[in-house]
Amino acid sequence: MKKIFLLIVLLLSVTFSWSQRGQSIAYIDMEYILENVPEYLDAQNTLDAKVAKWRKKLDEQARHIEILKTDLANEKAILTKDLIEEKEEEISLKQIELRRLESLYFGPNGDMFSVRKQLVKPIQDQVYNAIQSISLRKNYDFVFDKSSDLVMLYSNKKYDISDLVLATIDRSRLIAEKGRQREERNLAPTNELTDRQKEVITKKEEAQAKRVADAEAKKKLIAEKREKLSQNREEKRELLRAKIEALRKKKEEQKKEQE
Repeated sequence: MKKIFLLIVLLLSVTFSWSQRGQSIAYIDMEYILENVPEYLDAQNTLDAKVAKWRKKLDEQARHIEILKTDLANEKAILTKDLIEEKEEEISLKQIELRRLESLYFGPNGDMFSVRKQLVKPIQDQVYNAIQSISLRKNYDFVFDKSSDLVMLYSNKKYDISDLVLATIDRSRLIAEKGRQREERNLAPTNELTDRQKEVITKKEEAQAKRVADAEAKKKLIAEKREKLSQNREEKRELLRAKIEALRKKKEEQKKEQE
């Protein structure tokens, strides 16, 4: 019985060993690759600049809201109930606008997602296409990413194909550039867009114009409401100042009569 058990273990070990030797494995360092692709660095710098600009705008609006809150807290004792409610409504509108901008910039389908997809994703696709091409050509069964969450306790440099991926990308870029130049030379100057292309472009332009118009209309509505609140607040302040002045004069007259 023991001999049969040992034989089964031995057979399983040999089978596992042979299967392991039959597999071909390589790895890459994605961070190293992307850092050496000029287009990726340019795209990342463009994205970082846009993100910094958006965050600055959000920070400015957030600071403005805090100033309004502080002013309201300091003036609350001398303001009427209506003025307090108007100030609170103005602050609420600004907070809603701030949340809308945050979602517009950094939401799941926001500007940052769109810009990243537009700038960075094509470069990442280049890398993955290069990896796939190399894997098929060299019959790799697995390709791991050294810079990902995968824990690699040891990695032999001879299995690192990062530089090979970069060379493949450079070669693909050169081929694409030559093809583009050839197309430009062969392209007739009278070449025009097809009706289908014109239709697609027109629809995109109309959709973009509608989004811009909706955004402008919403901004205009908020601005008009804010202006109306400001006018009402100023009128009530003038009325309050007039009442205070009338009360002061009345007290002065009463004081003179007593004298």
